[in-house]
Amino acid sequence: MMSGRSHALASLAILSMLQFIASGAVAIPFTPFRYQHQAQRHCPDDTVVWIDFSKRKYYLKGQRLYGRGLNGSYACREEARSSFYRRALIGTR
Repeated sequence: MMSGRSHALASLAILSMLQFIASGAVAIPFTPFRYQHQAQRHCPDDTVVWIDFSKRKYYLKGQRLYGRGLNGSYACREEARSSFYRRALIGTR
């Protein structure tokens, strides 16, 4: 049998899930690309960024590490943001 505290926590969790579903919050699927032009075709109205998978950061065109590294790929900025990648501030001009 659940204690009063456990029951309250379970109810809160269920209410949180229902609120999330009702808000219409949907994650944008993340699609990495090998080449920059492929990413630009996939999202013509968005900015193409370079994703560093190991650092969980993305770089904009013009940053020193944009397009560099063996553990990365091109992607759309909004997809990267929705997948919890953060903008790298080092190397901005």
